[in-house]
Amino acid sequence: MRALPALVLLCLAQFMLIIDITVVQVALPTIGTDLALDREALTWVVTTYTLCFGGLMVLGGRLADSFGARRTLMAGLTLFTLASLLCGLAANGVLLVAGRALQGVGAALLSPSALAIITGSFHGPRRNRALGVWAAIGGSGAAVGVLLGGLLTAGPGWAWVFYVNVPIGLLVLLALPAVVPASRGERQRVDVPGALTVTLATALLIYGLVNAGDGGWGTAGTLLPLAGAAICYAAFVLIERRVKAPLMRVETMARRPVLSGTFVMLLATGSMLALFFLSTLYLQHVLRFSALETGLLFLPVAVAITLGAQLGGHLIGRIGGRPVAVGAFALTALGAALMTRISPDAGAYTTLLPGFMVAAFGIGPAFVTATTTTMANVPHGEAGVASGVINTFHELGGSIGVAAVSSVAAASLAPGATGVGGFTTALTLCAVAAVAAALASLGLVPSGRPSGAFVGHGHGH
Repeated sequence: MRALPALVLLCLAQFMLIIDITVVQVALPTIGTDLALDREALTWVVTTYTLCFGGLMVLGGRLADSFGARRTLMAGLTLFTLASLLCGLAANGVLLVAGRALQGVGAALLSPSALAIITGSFHGPRRNRALGVWAAIGGSGAAVGVLLGGLLTAGPGWAWVFYVNVPIGLLVLLALPAVVPASRGERQRVDVPGALTVTLATALLIYGLVNAGDGGWGTAGTLLPLAGAAICYAAFVLIERRVKAPLMRVETMARRPVLSGTFVMLLATGSMLALFFLSTLYLQHVLRFSALETGLLFLPVAVAITLGAQLGGHLIGRIGGRPVAVGAFALTALGAALMTRISPDAGAYTTLLPGFMVAAFGIGPAFVTATTTTMANVPHGEAGVASGVINTFHELGGSIGVAAVSSVAAASLAPGATGVGGFTTALTLCAVAAVAAALASLGLVPSGRPSGAFVGHGHGH
């Protein structure tokens, strides 16, 4: 295997997946105008990708082990590339959401397979450097995504936020077989029912949350999906207890470090994508910012996430994960509270941006805390499963966070709405959730400093 070219191609493929989480955020208002999409449809454009990505990611890793990492990666990349083309060509919301779902499935196959190839091809210090590059993609992908989303939407049009994946995907598809040899997997049992059940449960949860924005919390359209979600989550636990090769072992999920990591990751990612979702619609619908202006304003926010993650990585090795988690969520709460000062007449650079940067600087260390404290406190034999669980909740958290704030901010997201009451209420919810997360972290996040070998500076899939 030609290690360096392979690493470049694999990281390029992963870069596409990360960018697609944030690049659509900036283009969202333009997509809504061109395709005549309402609030619910715009919410699904964001959440469907992360829902399928997160819900099927562990299954993708199992398929890579069973059928070979390169074969699974090529299948995922092919699907992701074709789905990106479908999204760009979409003439209505149904086709766009379907394309986003297929993108998520492709990403769930691609990402764990690429990581498996890297960990199996590099050894010793070279593996640590390769994984460092892989982890850095998370922060840089977010920064490039918001800027690229603005440039493409303001230039050739929103469809190009999807079209840009096509030549990159084709390049990697053509070049990868020459540098990564085929591998034979070990046929294993694959827990398809478990993966589908947890994905369906989260989809029902999102549907109920989104519907509550218009129908109310006491209507059948809200309560029935939420009840269905609870039933499916319970069914998922039963499935995982009974199958011979469970997707997520209940014993591993019940470990305090894993519970802590999933909780922190869920809240951190939910807060990040929720704040991006609210901000882009406020900037472009209320303040009439262009997509390019929005992308440029978001750039320092994305940089703040990366800087916060770097600082969090250093602090965890010195003072431990618990105080870092508490401080991270306290900063997130402060930032979200500062963002509630927005109004139709106030400048975004003096109200929205300062608070968003403070919140983003707090979200970065939360990402690091979730991965570091988990991986440092689980047995070595459960490290792979624990990592898969954390990364699953990284994606699912974004879906749930966006759905929740979309429902709360519904009054300001309705066609023709000019007030910001819905936005400020949703931002207040983000602040309250972050305060609750800080208090919960006092008792949930393990105390003490993790081993230096586990301290990282970012998050990756």
